[in-house]
Amino acid sequence: MTAEIEKSEKSAPYQVSGQGERFWEELSVGDRLRGPGITITDAHLVSWAGLTGDWVSLHLDEEYAARTRFGRRIAHGPLTLSLSLGLMTQTGFFGNVIAWLGLDEVRATAPVFVGDTIHPEAEVILTRPSSQGGRGVWTLAYQTLNQRGEVVMTFRSSFLVRRRPS
Repeated sequence: MTAEIEKSEKSAPYQVSGQGERFWEELSVGDRLRGPGITITDAHLVSWAGLTGDWVSLHLDEEYAARTRFGRRIAHGPLTLSLSLGLMTQTGFFGNVIAWLGLDEVRATAPVFVGDTIHPEAEVILTRPSSQGGRGVWTLAYQTLNQRGEVVMTFRSSFLVRRRPS
C-alpha cells in the first residue's frame, strides 16, 4: 500500500493520509471494489490462534489435519473474514467511515489453505442517507476469492460514512 504524503502548513511538516478522502456520495449501487491479495502463511494461522485463543488442531496440527477431509491444515474462517475486511480498506474508500455497523450472511464456501492467495471483491448493494445529518450508509456484498478465482467466502457488511461537506 502506498500512502500519500501531504505538506501541511498548520501542523507537522508532513502528514500521512493513506486512507483517502472518499465520501458517501462517491459510491453508488452496482459499483465494485477489489482489494489487494495476501498469501496465507503458517504465521497467519499461529498469530490468529494466539490473538483469539482458537487453538483448534485443524488449523495448527499438520498430522491431525492430514486425517481430515481437507487433507491438510486450513485457515480459520474468522481469519479469512478479517483479512477480507482489512484488505478492502486499502482501496482508499474507507477513510471516512465513522462506524462499522455489522456483518450478515457469512458463508465459508471453500477451504483456505496455507499457501493460498486470497483477495476481496465487493459490490455496493445499498446506499442510503442516514437519519443523522452529514452521514450515509453503504452496504457491500463481499466475495473472497483464491488464486484460482474460486469463491471461498461471502458476506455482507455495512458502514456509516461521512457525507461530503456542503
